[in-house]
Amino acid sequence: MMTIRRMTAVALATAVMVTAMAQKTATTNMEIFREKIKADKKLVVAQNLNLTEAEGAAFWPVYDAYQRDLQPINQRLAATILAYAEAYNQGPLTNETAKKLLDESLAIDTAEERLKTAIVPKILAVLPATKAARYIQIENKIRAAVRYELAASIPLVE
Repeated sequence: MMTIRRMTAVALATAVMVTAMAQKTATTNMEIFREKIKADKKLVVAQNLNLTEAEGAAFWPVYDAYQRDLQPINQRLAATILAYAEAYNQGPLTNETAKKLLDESLAIDTAEERLKTAIVPKILAVLPATKAARYIQIENKIRAAVRYELAASIPLVE
């Protein structure tokens, strides 16, 4: 059984590997890797939700749509991290750069929260509230663990 900790490590590896997407061959490998991550995450969710066949038939399309909608947010986060890394490597950040990165970081958080708020009624329409709450807990734990790992590897602004 894949644990959330293992899923976090795999997701973190994906976030770090986003930088390789600029190269053609790396893009192909990255897409294969991303598909593996998605499958592993879906397996973690499936193992922890214990859906009936009817619940699964209704839930998985909602889940897949939510994961697709998270992709642009994840891409924005990766781009912001890369922008910070570039700025950090050039020396102390200017106030202007720090403000721009801070604003983008807050906008990403807001977009993620809005998306989660919008998906909950759709999940509640296809799952009992206990399973809907469990799914949101699983999603929150995975995303929090990924954010924790990212935060641990990103130096503070100087």
